[in-house]
Amino acid sequence: MSSKRALVMAAASVALLYGCAGYQPKPLSPADNARRLDSRTLADPRLRHFVRATLDPQAAPAPAPGWNLTTLTLAALYFHPDIRIAQAKLAGAEAAVITARERPNPVLNLTNIVSTAAVAGAISPGAAPVTVGPVIDLVLETAGKRAARTARAKHLAAAARWDIATAEWQVRAGVRDALLDLWAAQRGVALLRRQLALQDQLVLLLDHRFAQGAASGLDVSRERIDRARVTLALGDLDRKAAEARVALATAIGIPARGLDGIAPNLAGFDHPPAIAATAELQAWRRRALTGRSDVQASLADYDATQSALRLAVAGQYPNITLGPGYNYDLGVNRYILNLGGTLPVFHQNRGPIAEALAQRGAAAAAFTALQARIIGAIDAAETAYRKASESLAATDALLADETRRAQRVDAAFRAGQVDRPTLVAAQLAVATTALSRLDAVVGERRALGALEDALQRPLFEPGAALPPPSELSS
Repeated sequence: MSSKRALVMAAASVALLYGCAGYQPKPLSPADNARRLDSRTLADPRLRHFVRATLDPQAAPAPAPGWNLTTLTLAALYFHPDIRIAQAKLAGAEAAVITARERPNPVLNLTNIVSTAAVAGAISPGAAPVTVGPVIDLVLETAGKRAARTARAKHLAAAARWDIATAEWQVRAGVRDALLDLWAAQRGVALLRRQLALQDQLVLLLDHRFAQGAASGLDVSRERIDRARVTLALGDLDRKAAEARVALATAIGIPARGLDGIAPNLAGFDHPPAIAATAELQAWRRRALTGRSDVQASLADYDATQSALRLAVAGQYPNITLGPGYNYDLGVNRYILNLGGTLPVFHQNRGPIAEALAQRGAAAAAFTALQARIIGAIDAAETAYRKASESLAATDALLADETRRAQRVDAAFRAGQVDRPTLVAAQLAVATTALSRLDAVVGERRALGALEDALQRPLFEPGAALPPPSELSS
């Protein structure tokens, strides 16, 4: 074999190896990672740019956005680790599409024999006493295996993309629930402070009466106990408000001190839009059963099993191995063309086909189970919302009655017909009923949140929409 031909083959080998990717280590430092997490804050300029660009891509740079449910949800989408996990899974699924598209690499077989005992005259004069036989085996896939493999990978990538949307909704639910807890605690604190102020007045008035012998010690003790109960309840709500801020920070993906100086705008929970009419709610229900992100992900998973079955069926047909080559044998040049393939003698890929059929059936059953769970979740949330609305209507009626009664007592007090303790007691009844009404309001808001999750449709701040997964910061 000539030195020129050997040089060409060596150069081709070097060129092939040069195109290989290199390994780049990327060690993970727990200390550095913890420091980055602990330094997160809503004042991050990149976060604010992301929020403004998501809300209005055409808007000019502006001061810090107001932090409400919508903007805090965007902050959570920017920071929360669950979004990063879903994005990493999508990156892996998209890389698997590249793998599925690739054709099998050819295989180089090289036979090299040096003959030192050749019989005189057995080889041509000047010929090298060696046998060299390079053969390249090319695998030709048949029956659309590559197309089926690629389709399966694409469906799994689509499912991973929908999983990001599902993670977005879960993140929104966490932020909403924390904000609702904070809203309920703050409203409760305001009502309890009003109740405590009235209780202080009543205790002071009864103390004066007791000193004058016009009230019993039992009455004074009872009101003091009620005042202590309100004071303890106020402390409990202060604790719940602090816990809600910590829960909000966790839901966003920042440390609790990252919310220092931030007073979230909770007005969206004061007067949420009324629930839609029955016909519109039914339309939302149908849309949820077909369009929710987890439904779409489950459909993509099912399509992936379809492609996997197609690939298993194609596996019945053997691939063809084409092996062109060259053989230099003691001065004789030979050109080779090998043709090979698997002989389906012992089985026709029946096992993998049966497995693929079972997996498709399992995916179909999982899809049906998911839709059944969605129906149950919507029914439960709708029922809870209706019952909570009825309870709220009842407490509204009680509050209206107590308010009218307090107004009558106030009119009587101004006319000199009743004393101040009677007036304060009537005002206390209104404050106590208002606190009970707050419980009913919070129950209705929680039911509305559950309905929002079941429908995957914003009901609090309904004009806000979650950004597509492709627009999230990496």
